[in-house]
Amino acid sequence: MVYLSYIGYDAVSTMAEEVCDPVKDIPIGVSGSVIIVTILYCLMAASMSMLLPYDMIDVEAPFSAAFSGRSEWVARVIGVGASFGILTSLLVAMLGQARYMCVIGRSNVVPAWFARVHPKTSTPVNASAFLGIFTAAIALFTDLNILLNLVSIGTLFVFYMVSNAVIYRRYVMVGTTKPWPTLSFLCLFSLTSTIFTLVWHFTPPGKPKPFLLGACVVIAISILQVFHCMVPQARKPAFWGVPFMPWLPSISIFLNVFLLGSLDGPSYVRFGFFSALAVLVYVLYSVHASFDAEIEGSLGQKNVEIVEESKQSGEEEDPRQKV
Repeated sequence: MVYLSYIGYDAVSTMAEEVCDPVKDIPIGVSGSVIIVTILYCLMAASMSMLLPYDMIDVEAPFSAAFSGRSEWVARVIGVGASFGILTSLLVAMLGQARYMCVIGRSNVVPAWFARVHPKTSTPVNASAFLGIFTAAIALFTDLNILLNLVSIGTLFVFYMVSNAVIYRRYVMVGTTKPWPTLSFLCLFSLTSTIFTLVWHFTPPGKPKPFLLGACVVIAISILQVFHCMVPQARKPAFWGVPFMPWLPSISIFLNVFLLGSLDGPSYVRFGFFSALAVLVYVLYSVHASFDAEIEGSLGQKNVEIVEESKQSGEEEDPRQKV
């Protein structure tokens, strides 16, 4: 299973500076895209199940193979559509990742060169060019299976961290609430999920295994219920927020930990290497560059300079739409 197949909706959230009212427009865009894509996938699955018996479906190219030998022109149309789908997925991924890099460059976590926005197109031109060349080189010279496993572990880890962050932000407010109850819950729940995963994958079949799995589930639910009853929420979303707190993000934590346990050992070694490399760059460069920029008062000034440059060239642009 390639977990990268289940991401992409977050690209909508990276467009927050491109819309007039992100508080309302971004949630509508995310939820609307999820609903539309879900309906389309269900219709595709239903049509495929009615077209062929399930044991005759080609796992590599189900729709093209289904029409091969019957309607060749339909198979070609499907192939062309799939090719354009790959291209659009690549462009959307580049669209979101370039804006991530641009925002990080504003904070001087990476060189500020990545934060440069083109005065005419209002797009992060340097970040887009760098990421395009860098990702193309990796895709060209890296084995596909290694790349897929590395992307999968990175994706699942990001999902796991986001779920933790959602709970922490909802229940902790700096200067108002104490963070240790929420941090204790997150650590205990993650530990219980990890134990469940280890028991599932490494305990041999037998009578103790179901008992241990059931005990882990009961403990996890008990921890979750105690936290839900004893720790009040520190924030109430005004317009949009994750529902069923803290149950929904806790389920996400459990599932992500469980899926992380299904990956092979070399993937963890590679992930650990790149994570250590990122931490090393952050400690040796990013912390000092951000601190120096904050002392100099240059953080947050890049957008002002770009807006002024655009005005000098005769263009009037909405600052909310600047990247």
